[in-house]
Amino acid sequence: MPRLQLGDWINSGVNWLRDNLSWLFDFISSVVQGMYDGLNTVLSGPEPLLLAGILALLAWWLRGLLPAVLAFLGFALIDSIELWGEAMNTLALVLVAGVITIVFAVPLGIWASRNRAVSAVIRPVLDFMQTMPAFVYLIPGIFFFGLGVVPGVVATVIFSMPPGVRMTELGIRQVDAELVEAADAFGTHPRRTLMRVQLPLALPTIMAGVNQVIMLALSMVVIAGMVGAEGLGSTVFQAISSVDVAMGFEGGIAVVILAMYLDRMTSALNQRVSPLARRALAKEKAKQLSGLKVLHWRPATSVAMVGVVVLALVAGGMSMFGGDDEGPEVSANVGKGQSVNIGYINWDEGVASTFLWKELLEQRGFKPKVQSYDVGALYTGMAAGNIDFETDSWLPTTHASYWSKYKSKLENLGSWYGPTSLEVAVPSYVKGVKTLEDLEKKSSTFKKKIIGIEPGAGEMKLMQDKVMPGYGLNKNFSLVKGSTAAMLSQLDRSYSKKEPIAVTLWSPHWAYDKYKLTKLKDPKGAFGKGDRIDSLARKGFSKENPQVAKWIKNFKLDEKQLTSLESAIQDAGKGKEQQGVRAWLKQNPGIANKLAPVPGGADQKGKDAGAAPMIGYFPWDEDIATTYLWKNVLERRGYKPEIKQYDVGSMFTGMSTGQVDVEFDGWLPVAQKQYWDRYKKNLVDVGSWYDKTSLEIAVPSYVKDVKSLADLKGKAGTFDGKIVGIEPGTGEMKLLKGKVLKEYGLDKEYKVSDGSSPAMLAELERSYAKKEPVAVVLWTPHWAYSKYKLTKLADPKKAFGASNQLHTLANKSFPKKFPEFNGWLKKWHMTEKELASLEQAVQDAGKGNEEKGVQKWMDAHPGIVDKMAPVAS
Repeated sequence: MPRLQLGDWINSGVNWLRDNLSWLFDFISSVVQGMYDGLNTVLSGPEPLLLAGILALLAWWLRGLLPAVLAFLGFALIDSIELWGEAMNTLALVLVAGVITIVFAVPLGIWASRNRAVSAVIRPVLDFMQTMPAFVYLIPGIFFFGLGVVPGVVATVIFSMPPGVRMTELGIRQVDAELVEAADAFGTHPRRTLMRVQLPLALPTIMAGVNQVIMLALSMVVIAGMVGAEGLGSTVFQAISSVDVAMGFEGGIAVVILAMYLDRMTSALNQRVSPLARRALAKEKAKQLSGLKVLHWRPATSVAMVGVVVLALVAGGMSMFGGDDEGPEVSANVGKGQSVNIGYINWDEGVASTFLWKELLEQRGFKPKVQSYDVGALYTGMAAGNIDFETDSWLPTTHASYWSKYKSKLENLGSWYGPTSLEVAVPSYVKGVKTLEDLEKKSSTFKKKIIGIEPGAGEMKLMQDKVMPGYGLNKNFSLVKGSTAAMLSQLDRSYSKKEPIAVTLWSPHWAYDKYKLTKLKDPKGAFGKGDRIDSLARKGFSKENPQVAKWIKNFKLDEKQLTSLESAIQDAGKGKEQQGVRAWLKQNPGIANKLAPVPGGADQKGKDAGAAPMIGYFPWDEDIATTYLWKNVLERRGYKPEIKQYDVGSMFTGMSTGQVDVEFDGWLPVAQKQYWDRYKKNLVDVGSWYDKTSLEIAVPSYVKDVKSLADLKGKAGTFDGKIVGIEPGTGEMKLLKGKVLKEYGLDKEYKVSDGSSPAMLAELERSYAKKEPVAVVLWTPHWAYSKYKLTKLADPKKAFGASNQLHTLANKSFPKKFPEFNGWLKKWHMTEKELASLEQAVQDAGKGNEEKGVQKWMDAHPGIVDKMAPVAS
């Protein structure tokens, strides 16, 4: 029978949905991420024990005093094992997924209960959803929503929905038909029958469905840790991938506590909302012995709510006014708070290099976020742009399949360690064993055992199939299968007793730093050639983050450095990787500046650090760009500048009175002559920083034979008889209409369209994209010359008049008030290319993100701070 290509059809369908409904997936992603972020902020904000008290109070209200005490102790245990943050992440994921599921499941169940056809159609769909392995839902989730919280929540909603729909339908169908008929007989509207009769009576069954939804959601969000969903799932996944029993047990205990709390609370909630359950509860209370009543007493709803509100207010107050934990020390604020997402595989060298770069980037002012992933999810996430970079790709062999699949969407930032190697190692106190050949003769010394790792590992397969037969070890040795953790445990035990032991190992590994071991040589090359360890990034990362990319490209560690770093992290313990990195950096002074060098070292403070100049600016491209540039530079030099926008007249008036200290956009000697002449007694010209501004008409460079204004004559048909202008009241437009067109005989042939600068730029972009001829009113400097290839039409008759220079103007007291800043400004100069690219970077960043645009430009111009504001060392 021919093979049915079902998998290929599904894959094609998923690709079609991703390509054609990306807007829908983006909308869903924004909504779900927003819900999670909001709820996670609420849950993570208060002090752990205060929030535990609130949750315990809810347990008291729902179930009684003893469950409340147990709930508090359970959450206190989670806090004591330092998994509170992860537990709250998981709780937020469960609640978001649960709410979304219930919002869809209950109405769907109601519809199915009232329509047999709908029920018949839904039933097989629910069967499919409920029996499909949970892991499968993560695959399309990654394709549609990338990595992180959103695919985890979406997969959880799909996985947990069936019981919500089924139990809602079952509960309504189980309502006594005679009651429904009685309601109908009295003329009750079907909607009121549903709301007043069926739903109240079906509520216990519906709440049981809600309980199952919550439980399934919890189980699924733990699995979602594989695709970068935050919380306990990530902890459990790390424990599994590193075979860490302690970490896995602690993560599992936290999951169990959450599961028990959510199960008991959702079950008990039925007793508060269902009339039938309240009646049964009242009967139960009446039968209780007087001595036990105190254990089962529950506060009234109003009392419980008052308690919750009071504790919430206390928690909020502590969160608002309490001291924040000190963040990392920023030695050089290169990143300006820019986020960087780093993924890693939970292998020792991956953990070590990732947390090393997390620490280094934090010291340089970035906000890195690190997340552990499975190998496949890591490559998929980078290819999709969800992960910026990772530092643990074993190429060209181990990760060859992933690189082959995704290399068109990735950047290789170079190797930082190599070659790697696989080997058998023995303690150095074992004499006479230097090679694998020596090992063959000493089987009795090692009790005829080589301690291995996981049976499915590539090294184990190589040992069995090639290495042991190649050296005749399969005759006298048995390869003990187990786990990496077990192998290391046995090595530690034997080493402490000075007993001979042979173990499978690989380089790099921290064991070589902790123990004195001999790598047995492989003269026959049975283990094959080693890989190198490369850093990979998503496509476009180097262009967007040139400074970070440059650091990563130059990153190198030798075996001694890497193994000592891994050992320091091992000594620090799980969850304290960054403390281990900091301890290692203290033992290796100067290495941080070597790995992530900053021009001039860490930002040096100026002589007048702490001064607060008031800088004014116009809403003109060159002024916005240079003002935010100087703000960044001054802040790095320890100044505290303030910036404020003005119109031209207000600016000159403010400078003359001393309310504004300085501005960088004085167009002199022509454009702003009237203002200068009026206020120059109270002002000082610090100097020009940009030469020869100009007004002009520009055309795209693909328009041939048009190099000057004179060339426009007779070519009105090419440009539809139109020159695209800007605001009609500007000086350039008046000059163009009143003088320039007449001077070149263009006034009868062309019409200048009035509009605005944004409209002109939009028309330029539209025409440029279509390769259509267009003539626009422009001026220099302008970022459009950096974004497009344009020809400035020469003005041989000088009809546009003399050019200006851009000057720095200041209040007359400025030189004495800010002597260091004044000295920097006197020597400051920018070329047309520099200014145009700076303006474009600010434009690309968008409104409100000027500082990010400036920072990106500065990253592409290393050393610019020292050039603009040199400080004597």
